[in-house]
Amino acid sequence: MHHLTRIAYLRLLHWKQSPKHKPVILRGARQVGKTTLVRQLSQEFECFLELNLEKESHHKLFLLDDVNKILDATLLMLSKNYVANSTLLFIDEIQENPKAIQLLRYFYEERQDLHVIAAGSLLEFALNEVPSFPVGRVEYLNLYPLNFGEFLLGTGNKMAEEKLKEIPIQPHFHDSLLEIFHQYAIIGGMPEVVADYKTNRSVAHLKEYYLSIWQTYKDDVERYGRNTTIKNVTRYVIDKSPYELDRIKFANFGGSSYRSREVSEALHALDLAKIIRLVYPTTNINLPVLPDLKKSPRLQFLDTGLLNHILNIQGEMIGLKDMSDFQRGKIIQHLIYQEVLTQSEYAVMPHFWVKESKDSNAEVDLVYPFRNLLIPIEIKSGKTGTLRSLHEFINRSEHTMAVRFYAGHFNIEHTTTPQGKAYSLMNLPYYLGTQLPQYLEYFYSQLHT
Repeated sequence: MHHLTRIAYLRLLHWKQSPKHKPVILRGARQVGKTTLVRQLSQEFECFLELNLEKESHHKLFLLDDVNKILDATLLMLSKNYVANSTLLFIDEIQENPKAIQLLRYFYEERQDLHVIAAGSLLEFALNEVPSFPVGRVEYLNLYPLNFGEFLLGTGNKMAEEKLKEIPIQPHFHDSLLEIFHQYAIIGGMPEVVADYKTNRSVAHLKEYYLSIWQTYKDDVERYGRNTTIKNVTRYVIDKSPYELDRIKFANFGGSSYRSREVSEALHALDLAKIIRLVYPTTNINLPVLPDLKKSPRLQFLDTGLLNHILNIQGEMIGLKDMSDFQRGKIIQHLIYQEVLTQSEYAVMPHFWVKESKDSNAEVDLVYPFRNLLIPIEIKSGKTGTLRSLHEFINRSEHTMAVRFYAGHFNIEHTTTPQGKAYSLMNLPYYLGTQLPQYLEYFYSQLHT
């Protein structure tokens, strides 16, 4: 299997070198490449111990209750020789044994000569049940599907990936980057899918991958629900969610007769599994961003490629010039969210902004914390005059920075809202989603020099 270069890999290399390394818990949905990533990292160590707690014999090791004994027994079982400061212990599917999660703290406290990584697909469910969780003794790393920068590296476009990082982007790379971004928008970032695409350069036979990944998630439903009703609701919700074009209501979701509470429980389980996330609006124009949980959320899928496959729209997407009109802009908005999410080390869901009143409603696609400001971001094409909701936000805000993602070239324009407030708008091509934090710094420096 060809190794894809992941941002997370570079973070783990850094972790390997730091003198006080806490055990890492690798979080992320199934099939995003957690195990592959750790095996790739293992080449940096002289001794690699891999346990999978779905295996009975591996599971039993943790009955020993003492990290030194567990380590010795593991070495014997896998017939490996321990090398101090160059041994990596990988505990996969750790959610199968809450005891193992508890013991992570003792690896940290007693065995600084050992590197430990734990992973598990349904980990979030287990974490809720661990009686004395080792808070402060472990660190987390979130793994997502590949973002656009990783997709470029994964498909052999190293030069394009380097150009992506140059700020500001040079105009003559625009067309080719936009074209590759369209391919990415169609197939998404699931590692198996990207690896196959790299070899075969065809979208046509990727279907089998999507089908099997989506089926795995459906099979997991059996493990999310605490009773038959919730399992049935969760199955229904998984099937109907992709067809929701905008904000959702829990009660009678997807035309069902299910009650609000049941749908809410099913969606929160899928959110924990990181397959379908709930994105809530905020009404704040300043930090902190407090989500308003009483208002209708939007749904965010793990991967845009999966979503396109379920909706069966990949064919229509080939040859599109601008994605902001397609599917009422849902797909491109979804993708920018996904890109922005991969920039957060803490897996904080982005939010959108709403103002709901009797006479008028406004909705800005995304608000993003930057320095001590909350930056409004629209994801659409058209003239600046069409940015009504953005103007509503700017008129209320104490700062004058706004961003728009669109299909056009990068530029910064100084303009005014219809009410006469001057503000600056940074127009970013879609493919710069992963570079948002760096571009905001650039934007800020342009305005404050």
